[in-house]
Amino acid sequence: MNIQPLKKTVVGLALSLSIAGFALPANAVHAASNNTVQTVSGKSLAYSKVMNIVATAYSEAPQENGWGPVDYFGNPLKIGTIAVDPNVIPLGTKVYITGYTFNGFPRGLIATATDEGSAIKGNRVDIFIPSSTGPASDFGIQNVKVYVLK
Repeated sequence: MNIQPLKKTVVGLALSLSIAGFALPANAVHAASNNTVQTVSGKSLAYSKVMNIVATAYSEAPQENGWGPVDYFGNPLKIGTIAVDPNVIPLGTKVYITGYTFNGFPRGLIATATDEGSAIKGNRVDIFIPSSTGPASDFGIQNVKVYVLK
């Protein structure tokens, strides 16, 4: 049997792979070039970009949210609502956030950028936590990874 090295073009890059004289199957090249993140529940999510961002948390308290208990679009605040700088993460963008710790909150969060905050500028995200100001401030300032979902 004559096994030739695999030659494949992926996203404009020509790849030629062989391992110990054996060619890798074409689907192995596609799997290696696929940007996915696995959630804590085991679901794979495709993403286009990953960012290291500083995260804080906010509640529906009037002193923390000038809109009242609603997001920028007037929707009720809920788990999965985040405030962003729309110049960094456009409003309406779905993301997966990892790397934070907060008692009683999931370890990974699928969220949608539906809110803005006057203090949320640049690489920052504010995660809505359904609580009073005390628990939200207990979240503190944490470094997180934000995966921009496809």
